[in-house]
Amino acid sequence: MTDCIVVTGGAGALGSALVRELCAQGKRVAIVESAHSNDRARAIVDSLDGKAFAVECDVGSQDAWKQAIAEISKQGGSIVGAAFIAGGYAGSGPVDAAKDDDTSWTAMMSGNAETVYRSMRAVLPGMVERKNGSIVVIGSRAVERPWTSKDAAAYGASKSAAVALAEIVAAEVRDSGVRVNSVLPSTIDTAMNRKSMPNADASKWVKPESLAKVIAFLLSDDARDVSGAVIPIYGKA
Repeated sequence: MTDCIVVTGGAGALGSALVRELCAQGKRVAIVESAHSNDRARAIVDSLDGKAFAVECDVGSQDAWKQAIAEISKQGGSIVGAAFIAGGYAGSGPVDAAKDDDTSWTAMMSGNAETVYRSMRAVLPGMVERKNGSIVVIGSRAVERPWTSKDAAAYGASKSAAVALAEIVAAEVRDSGVRVNSVLPSTIDTAMNRKSMPNADASKWVKPESLAKVIAFLLSDDARDVSGAVIPIYGKA
């Protein structure tokens, strides 16, 4: 039976860069995506000649994860690594003047923190049982510089929660041979970010391919002695 690495949000800009990097290294990858991104996930699979496969899953649902784990095990074998990239960004203005009835807060805590918690609960039992595995959580520079999330408090708070959870879980599973680390990118150079910030200097941003290589390293045996780390990846910003 083969092993595989799970990438949630694997059809996005960073996720697809990581999937391609891992496949180039000879890894088998499960692209875990929501239904609305399923077509993009399958297009990536088709371009990689069978080195990856797509599994549809609402990563914020434990019941959905149960079905996804069964499908991943069927197609890819044991899960030896996981990168939790699924998430998003939303600004809601100053907290004292928020006018969206907590919509942004709920969306960010659900999309960036709850998804990490549910994903960990799904993949950790198998890793702990086999005493082998590596998880990488995608945080944000806002975790170390929370003031940079001015007018986007829900985003900053949700990313901080996800990274704190990763550090806690790293301590919980350390003796089980499972590693958990986080990366804190500044703005990632994606088409969406370029469109939303047309006047910014994108040359200072972090390239998805560069960030993917760091994540791939943390997932690899070369990082066997690294756990509980929170790694800033700021580019030139």
